[in-house]
Amino acid sequence: QVQVVQSGGGSVQAGGTLRLSCLILRSHDYWKCAAWFRQRPGEAREGIAVISGPWHTTNYHDSVKGRFTISRDDSKNTVYLQMNSLNPEDTAVYSCATEPSTGCGLGASDPYRHWGQGTQVTVSS
Repeated sequence: QVQVVQSGGGSVQAGGTLRLSCLILRSHDYWKCAAWFRQRPGEAREGIAVISGPWHTTNYHDSVKGRFTISRDDSKNTVYLQMNSLNPEDTAVYSCATEPSTGCGLGASDPYRHWGQGTQVTVSS
């Protein structure tokens, strides 16, 4: 059974940084596609960063480009989300996901089969 365990997150002031980690256990295919989603209060969940394939190809939502970086350490079966220049609009529950049944993107969360438990990120002004 694939298990996705998140760590990191918390509270930070605007302009600060945080790093989220996503340890993926018992998955042989997580490296093909792993993504970070977030759900802001009162809004739908949105994909913000994805990493895929042996060349660690990445893609980002426009709202986080240039500020967030997704990376993957295959020696540790872990995917990271480095978040810089945080602002209050980044306040959300962040979740890691992997092994989509189809495709590998940020447009929809439904295909992703394995999810982390979610972690709260709160940015104060």
